Amino acid sequence: MAVSESSVLESLRVVQDPDLHRDIVTLGFVKNIRIDEGRVAFDVELTTPACPVKDLLREQARAAVSALPGVTQVDIQMTSQVRAVGRPDAGRAAVDGVKNIIAVGAGKGGVGKTTVAVNLAVALARAGSRVALLDGDMYGPNIPIMLGFEKGRRLEQDGDKIQPALAHGVQAVSMGFLTQDDSPVIWRGPMLHGAIQQFFRDVKWDNVDYLVVDMPPGTGDVALSLSQTVPVAGAVVVTTPQTVSVADTRRAVKMYQKLNIPVIGLIENMSHFVCAGCGREADIFGKGGGEGLATELGIPFLGRIPLSEPVRVGGDAGTPVVVSMPESPAALALISVAERVAQQVSIASYARKAIPLTQVN
Repeated sequence: MAVSESSVLESLRVVQDPDLHRDIVTLGFVKNIRIDEGRVAFDVELTTPACPVKDLLREQARAAVSALPGVTQVDIQMTSQVRAVGRPDAGRAAVDGVKNIIAVGAGKGGVGKTTVAVNLAVALARAGSRVALLDGDMYGPNIPIMLGFEKGRRLEQDGDKIQPALAHGVQAVSMGFLTQDDSPVIWRGPMLHGAIQQFFRDVKWDNVDYLVVDMPPGTGDVALSLSQTVPVAGAVVVTTPQTVSVADTRRAVKMYQKLNIPVIGLIENMSHFVCAGCGREADIFGKGGGEGLATELGIPFLGRIPLSEPVRVGGDAGTPVVVSMPESPAALALISVAERVAQQVSIASYARKAIPLTQVN
């Protein structure tokens, strides 16, 4: 029996995206069907290369088409095209060359927010996304250290635009590139607002799928500037299980909601420590505080990241743990969190009207 394109498409309607709750044909994921007698080949274009159910969808699609009479071979190429999440009520212009802006914040300092932001950005890049990292923590710009840039590195100009630095596949901009290592940044609110605007508008971002913004801790001026300046796909909030951290995290979540920035989810960092010698698990900062808060507030819980020496070592050395020890428990947890962040952005892109992407020439 001859295999037809229509029969292939019909068979693939049984393959459902578990997040979008529609079949991959209706979603327009199936592309470029080729049929050569019993050999069938096609592409499945997902909404992110970091899709956590990529393998599941591939095998379900293969099984569905293989069941057709006359099919002898099925070849599937998994591709991706990241969609932009729009916020049509915001009235803010999109950033040239950027599809989605993701804020990574925390209610207090010391919870590992910058470490999470760096590893999140690098994990997304290693999955195949085009990623940038903006250091919005103006008072403590540590991104250059954590990405391994040499001391004294400065950003270059490309015409009237700033050229971002590049490390581990991530485009990066930080106040740390513009000041001396020991120079304090003493700015009032209007100066911070101007600097944030320049970082977004005056940098030559190169076709970025996800621009991760490392926010300063707390509920201050930078978050307000962010909400007033650009359309934000959503915010990721980092906490530890500790009661004090959870209390401050609740305030941070409420702040983002008040600023009309959707909360993508909550990450529990330093969730537990596993003794390398005996394997005993110790809940140094308590247990379950982050997940409990996510449930209470009705926001996604993105995962737990264990307290791990390689994470600290990687940050100090400028080689994030998702690069230096990608199979370690902490790295695997961070990679899983990155996939879930991308997953939530993809879901939001179908729930809200997409913004147009303006390419940089």
